[in-house]
Amino acid sequence: MKNIVVLVSGGGTNLQALIDAEKSGIIKGGKITCVISSKEGVYALERAKNADIPSRVIPRREYSDSVSYSKAILDALNEEKADLVVLAGFMTILDECVTKAYPYRIINVHPALIPSFCGEGFYGLKVHEAALAYGVKVSGATIHFVNEEADAGAIILQGTVNVERDDTPETLQRRIMENVEWKLLPEAVSLFCQDKIEIIDGKAYVKS
Repeated sequence: MKNIVVLVSGGGTNLQALIDAEKSGIIKGGKITCVISSKEGVYALERAKNADIPSRVIPRREYSDSVSYSKAILDALNEEKADLVVLAGFMTILDECVTKAYPYRIINVHPALIPSFCGEGFYGLKVHEAALAYGVKVSGATIHFVNEEADAGAIILQGTVNVERDDTPETLQRRIMENVEWKLLPEAVSLFCQDKIEIIDGKAYVKS
């Protein structure tokens, strides 16, 4: 049974999707053993408490730079004996000291179809604003491994939704969360925990 540590910064809707998936048996071979938040008082911590999952708060504001903060996160991950780290609305880019310590063991959700609308500065509603401004007809979400570059790690799964003519960034965000993120993130976590993802030449493939 693999130890899953989830990193959060806000409301924790993706965390809830993982909690629900674990309870219903969708996630096989792994268990959420700890939730770590970069902010105090966020609702994601309440979700963890309600599910009897231990949590920690490591406030980003208490650290002068991303390197010192990332080292604190790394220490916590090592203490928790994390096998898999899931970034679920975690709003801090981790330094390479973390990504190099956990290669192909950190998973992130990006609310667009990488390589579109991704990289530095593309997060939250900004992603959906950019997609609508460009006039794309489909959008979606990408579950990918995290490496030293923003949104540049190996893609595990992608899913799409149609973009409607009257969409706002908020309605598009909601459709992508409900139809893609909340389904594919637990699926990717389960695949990892069952050792069903293989890396070949830097690309991720799901074993049949």
